[in-house]
Amino acid sequence: MPRSSPIPLRGRPRRSAPRFGLLAVQVALGVVICALIFAAAFNAAQNLSRAHIASGFGFWNNTAGFDISQTLIGYSANASTFGRAFWVGLFNTLVVAALGIVCATLIGFVIGLGRLSSNWLVARLSGGYVEIIRNVPLLLQLLFWYNAVLKALPDLRGSFQLPGGAILNNRGLFLPRADFGTPFVAVLVAILAAAVAAKSLQIWARRRSERGRAPMRLAMPILGLFIGFPLIALAITGAPIRLNALHVSRFNISGGVEILPEFAALVAALSIYTAAFIAEVVRAGILAVDRGQLEAAHSLGLRPGATLRLIVIPQAMRVIIPPLTSQYLNLLKNSSLAVAIGYPDLVQVFAGSVLNITGQAVEVIAVTMAVYLAISLFVSFLMNLYARRMSIVDH
Repeated sequence: MPRSSPIPLRGRPRRSAPRFGLLAVQVALGVVICALIFAAAFNAAQNLSRAHIASGFGFWNNTAGFDISQTLIGYSANASTFGRAFWVGLFNTLVVAALGIVCATLIGFVIGLGRLSSNWLVARLSGGYVEIIRNVPLLLQLLFWYNAVLKALPDLRGSFQLPGGAILNNRGLFLPRADFGTPFVAVLVAILAAAVAAKSLQIWARRRSERGRAPMRLAMPILGLFIGFPLIALAITGAPIRLNALHVSRFNISGGVEILPEFAALVAALSIYTAAFIAEVVRAGILAVDRGQLEAAHSLGLRPGATLRLIVIPQAMRVIIPPLTSQYLNLLKNSSLAVAIGYPDLVQVFAGSVLNITGQAVEVIAVTMAVYLAISLFVSFLMNLYARRMSIVDH
C-alpha cells in the first residue's frame, strides 16, 4: 500500500502568546502592588495630618539630646543630631554582627568536627553542647550571660587585675589604650605585604602539588609572615606603638578602652547560640561527602588532618554554604535582642530613643526595616559569591 503523505502544516504554532500572557499578568500584578503601596502611604499621611503628627525626615538634623553608652564614632548629646545617633547605632550593630559571625563560625566548625570525632568523650561533649544550647531560647541565654555571669563580677573596689594592666569588674573590661605614632603606617604596609606574600605562597604551593609533589603545610609559614613583617617594620620605625596605663580613681577608671558588659554578653550569647546550629550544618556537610573520597585520600598516604583540610572540607562547603548563610542572617537579626539588656544597637538607639523623642514611628521603623533588609541582602550577596567561587574550584 502506498504511504500516506503527511499533512502539511500551514504555519508554526505561536509560542509568544503564553509568554505575552505571563508578562501581562506580572505587569498587572506590579501595578496592583504599587497602587496598594501608594494608597497605604496616602492614607497614613492623611491620618497623621488629621492627628497633627509631624511626618517626613525633618527630624534627621535636629539635636538628639540623649547620651549613648558606646560610640565608635564621635557623638555628643548636646551637639549631635538624630542622624548621627542613627549611624552610631548602625555601627554598633555591625560590630556585634561581625564579631558574632566570626566567633560563631569558629566555634561551630570546632563543635561540628568534634561531633564526628572518634574520641567518645569529645563526641559526647560536642553533642551535649548542641542539644543544650539550641533548645534554650536565645533571650534566656542572653539574660544569663548578662545578669548571672557579667553582672555577678565584683564592683570597682574588688576588680580583678589581669595581665598586661587590664581590669575586670561588673562595669566591664578595661584595657590600656594603644597610641599609634605617625610611622604606624609602615606597620600597616607590612601587614598588607604579609598578606600578599601569604597569597603568593598559597598559589605556589597549589601549583607545586598539581605537579605531583607532596602538599606543604602552610599554617606556620603564613603565621610567621604576619608576625615577622610587622615586627621588622616596628624595629625599623622605632616601635611607634605606646600603651597608656589605666588611671584608677575611687569611683571611676579612665585612660583606656572600655568593653561594656552589655556588648560582651550580646556577642557571647549570639556566638554560642548560633554556633550550635552551625555545628549541625558542618556535620551534615561533612557526612554528605562520599566515603570513597576518604578511602582514596588514605590510599594516597594523606594524614587525617590533611585529608580533612584538602579533600573533605572543600567538597563539604558546597553543602554547608546555603544553610550557613541562613545562620548568618539569623545572627544579624537576632542582634536586635540587644534592647533587652540595654546595649545601644540600631534598634535600641534609633527605633527606641529616637522614636520616643520624635514620635515619628512610620519613618523610624521604615528606615530600621530597610537597613536590616539591605544588610541581609549584602551578606547573602557575599555568601553567593563565595559559593560560586567554591563551585568553580570544585569543578
